[in-house]
Amino acid sequence: MVKHWISSMPPNKRRGLIMIVLALLSLSMIALLFTETITYSSLYNNNVTIDPQIKTTSSQSNPLEFMKSKLVLMVSHELSLSGGPLLLMELAFLLRAVGSDVVWITNQKPAQHDDVVLALENKMFDKGVQVLPAKGEKAVDMALKADLVILNTAVAGKWLDAVLKENVMVVLPKILWWIHEMRGHYFKVEYVKHLPFVAGAMIDSHVTAEYWKNRTRERLGIKMPETYVVHLGNSKELMQIAENSVVKRAHREHVRQSLGVRNDDILFAIINSVSRGKGQDLFLHSFHESLQLIQEKKLQMPSLHAVVVGSDMNALPKFEMELRKFVMEKKIQDRVHFVNKTLEVAPYLASMDVLVQNSQARGECFGRITIEAMAFCLPVLGTAAGGTMEIVVNQTTGLLHPVGKEGVTPLANNIVNLATHAEKRLSMGKKGYERVKEMFLEHHMAHRIALVLKEVLQKGSHN
Repeated sequence: MVKHWISSMPPNKRRGLIMIVLALLSLSMIALLFTETITYSSLYNNNVTIDPQIKTTSSQSNPLEFMKSKLVLMVSHELSLSGGPLLLMELAFLLRAVGSDVVWITNQKPAQHDDVVLALENKMFDKGVQVLPAKGEKAVDMALKADLVILNTAVAGKWLDAVLKENVMVVLPKILWWIHEMRGHYFKVEYVKHLPFVAGAMIDSHVTAEYWKNRTRERLGIKMPETYVVHLGNSKELMQIAENSVVKRAHREHVRQSLGVRNDDILFAIINSVSRGKGQDLFLHSFHESLQLIQEKKLQMPSLHAVVVGSDMNALPKFEMELRKFVMEKKIQDRVHFVNKTLEVAPYLASMDVLVQNSQARGECFGRITIEAMAFCLPVLGTAAGGTMEIVVNQTTGLLHPVGKEGVTPLANNIVNLATHAEKRLSMGKKGYERVKEMFLEHHMAHRIALVLKEVLQKGSHN
């Protein structure tokens, strides 16, 4: 993917990066520049509590080995660069690595050709994952034959009645329902009416699991199945890049050059799909307020820049147009940079100084990008909501602020705080990295998921 990234650059910038790479070829770890990563942003129990601080070592045998030769059907509501589908794909690859037979179904696909869908399907083909149409006899046969069915996101529940029809009750006892949503509009009977009858639900954070438990009971009058809380972990590929100073330096220099910022400028990045729920608008208000505070207090420091990664340069939806209009009106276009959505977030994490996780309302279910940023020794400025509170230790690995408009000024103050205290940024970043190494690595996640899969398989076999 880095090759495609390089080939898409303007010729003068491409030549500059090639010169950097050639200068570093003598170093063996430069090969990591071409490591593929699955990220994005941005892989949780009411009845069974899995300790989020389970520690395993990478030298131990793979905890998913028992899945060898098991047939696993994965059903995703869509195939896109959003968190849910990418997490399910990552689990597919982990299972393929231990010899599982994995079949993928996308319930809702664009009617026309889509480059993203094609690229992701090709990636699955390369990893040995079979892709089937969402409807038809093959889909039904696969669901009946599978040892395990993983239904991804609440919206994927629409697939059950539409495709399985009279076979729904046969398949439900072997379904693990992986839920990532925190938004109220997902609580519809047509989505989750079968939820009480599946083998289990897996949710990415304790706060989200509690929310689903209460909301389904109070609003829908249904009971959650046995629910497992499984915190996510960073992939080995991402950690290899994060821990390689040569690769990080090359990424940092190139990205900053492409953005037109200097090496000593301070970059605050928000990396999410651009939408109101992710809070890019409030972040830019905070960023503008922080610039005003610096000017009023006559603080001397390097230039501050805001980077918004996750734009849709082709469509430019209404919300993003609002963001760009605000930037123009406040005359801060030289300080704010919009970057198109991408699978390759590692180069941007390597180039930044602080991550802003500004998801609104109930926050992120977990927030994979948060632990990815911490792996790169970045402090996190996050909303005090959702899974972020289970990742970020306030005043230790980052600073938390309220959601909504009430959080604009606190976030602005936190931006100024970290911008004016380099030692605090470094200390928080280091402690964040240590927390990732202790709790949020791929083998931690694999161990936690393995415990869930064993129980679900046992339930399915009993039925």
